[in-house]
Amino acid sequence: MKRGARAGEPAQDGRRTGERPDPNRWRALWATLVAGFMSLLDVTIVAVALPSLQRDLGASAASVQWVVSGYALAFALALVTAGRIGDAVGRRRVFLWALAAFVVCSAVAGAAPSIMWLVVARLAQGVAAGCLAPQNSALIQQMFEGEERGRAFGLFGATVGISSAVGPVTGGLILALADGADGWRWIFYVNVPVGALALLLGSRLLPRVAPGRRGHLDLPGVALLGAGVLALMLPLVLAEADGIRRLWWLFPAGLALLAGFARWERRVAARGGEPLLDPRLLTETPGYAAGAGIATLYFVGFSGVWLVFALFFQNGLDYSPLRSGLSVTPFAVGSAAAAVVAGRLVERLGRLLTVLGLTGVVLGLGTAALILKFVPPGTAVWWAAPALFVGGIGSGCVISPNVTMTLRDVPVRMAGAAGGALQTGQRLGGAVGTAALPGLFYLVLGATGHDYRTAVAVSVGTGILAMLAALAAAVLDWRRDRGPNGGTGPADRAGGHSHTHASRC
Repeated sequence: MKRGARAGEPAQDGRRTGERPDPNRWRALWATLVAGFMSLLDVTIVAVALPSLQRDLGASAASVQWVVSGYALAFALALVTAGRIGDAVGRRRVFLWALAAFVVCSAVAGAAPSIMWLVVARLAQGVAAGCLAPQNSALIQQMFEGEERGRAFGLFGATVGISSAVGPVTGGLILALADGADGWRWIFYVNVPVGALALLLGSRLLPRVAPGRRGHLDLPGVALLGAGVLALMLPLVLAEADGIRRLWWLFPAGLALLAGFARWERRVAARGGEPLLDPRLLTETPGYAAGAGIATLYFVGFSGVWLVFALFFQNGLDYSPLRSGLSVTPFAVGSAAAAVVAGRLVERLGRLLTVLGLTGVVLGLGTAALILKFVPPGTAVWWAAPALFVGGIGSGCVISPNVTMTLRDVPVRMAGAAGGALQTGQRLGGAVGTAALPGLFYLVLGATGHDYRTAVAVSVGTGILAMLAALAAAVLDWRRDRGPNGGTGPADRAGGHSHTHASRC
C-alpha cells in the first residue's frame, strides 16, 4: 500500500486502497497497445509508398514530403495538451474519441483524390494519433501497480520499438500484396478494420474511472509549448526542401519560446494554478528529467538509422522495399523479445538495465556499420544480421525500462501530461535524427563519389554518438540511483523520498 493513503481512501488511480484491481486490465491493455502500434507505425510505414503515391497523384516532391512530415509534426504538437486533457476529463473518453478520429482519418487518407486532400487527412490523422498516444502510458499507470506495471510497460516498450523498426517492412509487404496503381491506398485502409476492432475492445474493457479535477486548461502554456515545438520541428520536417537553411532562425526562436513556457509554468504552479506541465515533474520527481533526456537522445539515433539503412539497401544495393525491410528484421525480433523480458527485470535492476541495453545497442549497431562498410555487399547483410539482433536486444532493454523508470514516480493524476511530454521529447529527437542522418548520408555520398558503404558507416556511426550521449546520461542516473549504500534498483528506494513525493503530489 502506498504511503499517505489509508484503507478505504481514494487512491491516485481512482480506486480505493484495498480494492481488487480491474480483472479486465490485461485484456484492456491489448486494446490500447493495438491502437498505439497503429499510430506509431504510421510515422514510418508511409515512407516506402511515397514514390508510387507521388506518381499516381501527380504531386511534387515537396508536397509528398508533407504526407510523412506533416503527420509527425501534428503528432508532436498534440501530445502534451492531449495528455493534460485526458488527466482532466478522463483517459478512457479521450482514448476512444481519438481512436475513432484516427480510423476515420485513415479512411479519408486512403480515398484521397488529390495530394491536397491526402496532406489534410494526414495532418488530422497526426492530431488524432497525438491525442491517442499519451493515454496509453497514462492508462497503464491507472490500471497497474508494482511489478505488474513494469510488465505492462515492457509490452508498451516492445510496441514502441517494434512499430518504429517494422514500419518499412510492413509498408513493403502491403505494397507487394496490393499490387497496382492504387496499391499505396491500402497502407491507410489497413488501419480501418484493425482500429475498429481496437475501438470495440476498448469501449468494452477500458475501466470507467472518475476524471480528475477539470479546472482550467492552461491556454497560454498550450500556445507557448505548441509554438516552441513547431518552431523547432518545422525546419527539420522540411529538411529535404532546404528547410534548415531557409528556416534556421526558428531554432533560437523555438528555444526562447520553450524557455518562456518553462517560466510561465513555474509562475502558474507558484500561484497554486494548474499548469499544463507541472514543473515538479522535472525538479522533484525522481528519474523523470533523466529519463526524458535519455529518451530524446536515444531517439535521435534510433529513428534516423532506419532511414539510412533503407537508403543504403534500396539505392545502394538495389533492394526492393520489402527486401530492404526484411534486412533489418533481426533488430525488430531482438527488440520485441527483450522488451517483454526487460519489463520483468526493471523492478530488480532499475537504471542498470538501461545502461546495459544502451551498451548492447551501441555495440550491435556499431558492428553492423563496420560489417556493411568492409564486408562485400553480397554477404554483408547476412554477416550483419547477428549484430543487428544484438542491437535489437539492447534496444528492448532501453525503451520499456526507460519508460518505466521515467514514469514510475509520477503521480497518476499527472500521468497523461507526463507521458505526453516524454513522447514529445522522443518525437523531437526522432525529427532531429530523421533529418540529420539521411542528410549526412547524402553529404558523404556526394563527397566520396557515391560510396554507399562509407556513407552508411559514417551516418550510422553519427547516430551512435547520440546513443553514447544517452548512455552517459543513463550511467549518471544509475550512479545517483545507487546512492551511498550501493543499491542497484528501484527497490532500494522503497520507502524513500520518491514514494513520499508521489503521495504528497
